[in-house]
Amino acid sequence: MSMDEPSLEQDLAAWSADPVPAHFPYLPVVGAFHRAGKHFVAASVLKHLDVARATLSQSPYPDPALARFLDVVLDKFDERYDYQTYLALSLIPMPESGASALEDATSGVAQRQHDRLLVQLGADALAFELAALDGRTDLFPHLRPDPPVAAKRCRLGLRSLGPALERLGLAEGLEPALRPGSEGDPLTAARQICARVRADASPEERRVTDLSILPVWTSHDEYLFLRVLQTFETRFALLAVRLQAALNALAIGRPRLAVAEVGNAQAGLEESFRLFSLLATMQIESFQEFRQYTEGASAIQSRNYKLVESLCRVPDGDRLDSPAYRSVPELRERVLQDPPNLDDAVWLGSQTGALSSTERREMAGALQGFAAQLLQWRQTHYRLAVRMLGDRPGTGYTEGTPYLREVRTIPVFAKSTPDISVRTSDPSAGRMPPRPSGSGS
Repeated sequence: MSMDEPSLEQDLAAWSADPVPAHFPYLPVVGAFHRAGKHFVAASVLKHLDVARATLSQSPYPDPALARFLDVVLDKFDERYDYQTYLALSLIPMPESGASALEDATSGVAQRQHDRLLVQLGADALAFELAALDGRTDLFPHLRPDPPVAAKRCRLGLRSLGPALERLGLAEGLEPALRPGSEGDPLTAARQICARVRADASPEERRVTDLSILPVWTSHDEYLFLRVLQTFETRFALLAVRLQAALNALAIGRPRLAVAEVGNAQAGLEESFRLFSLLATMQIESFQEFRQYTEGASAIQSRNYKLVESLCRVPDGDRLDSPAYRSVPELRERVLQDPPNLDDAVWLGSQTGALSSTERREMAGALQGFAAQLLQWRQTHYRLAVRMLGDRPGTGYTEGTPYLREVRTIPVFAKSTPDISVRTSDPSAGRMPPRPSGSGS
């Protein structure tokens, strides 16, 4: 037991005796999880947290944010650990698709929410790399990368954040460092960006960043892994808003606006490819070290990815009955109720004459472009998984890379566009950057 844990247990016991949500010791709890890793937090601490949760549930002054936090930190204790709790997704306010999707998309509200979250998650990942490089933190010490790898992460991280930083007006004076092929010291630029993003964040945004990183073990690279996966989730949350906005635009007879929103979704997906290069700097031995404690959590359980998939078309029956959809039962139930999707909407508009021949061509072209981009995204994801996993099984009780190989070519649309497939014989398709040299110590 760490010498800090008795103090934390005393703090938790005191809080349960006087459960004022604003006084909950969030950061000491996070600190305990960081020192041990979620998988190895002392059972006595978990029991105190469980008592705190029960106390909160009986309080006349409930606090949903604290309830969500306690559910995230107690997922392994409850034996309901999965991808959603591993990434602490309930603590991260992502764009949401729904009735207001068209307004949120066209007004820029959803894009701005996405961009602010994206740069805060990304800058935090880079700040951790810099802190470790400078010797300013002793957290997550196992298999620290060599300095050249840390510098490469800063360069690729800045590049992945570049478009969002520029849209937010946070890139002034640093634009060259954010673009491919840039020269100069990435560490200096990363320090400036990290300080700028942190200073720009509101207290609530800083709180989200501080509470949403809960690795299972103390391997250095898991910090980067978590932040990149959270960023991918943020990306797909915005894609869902864009596709829902396109669907809503078709419903009110504005196909040109629908074409524009599908195009915006394609552009956003293209931006997300930059994250693969950053993730590819992760050391395989580090990944293999921490993933042994993530059994039960897998990207197959991503709700945002499957929301995007189901907004494109109705998934085939075997897909709906697969572990991918059964892992998100509320979304599966929604899909079974046959909500509108772009494939059906465009096909129906073409059949009924609601779309003119020109509008049909424009809409089909937009869908085809998005589909090609998504299929290429799957291919790149698969190639990275092969590098990291080889033929090992996945951690969400899945087959791992054989599963990804099988699902990467599922058609994005069925009726509204010509068949599109990824030409895996093309040597440039889904090409991953070389593995970084140096495994750290």
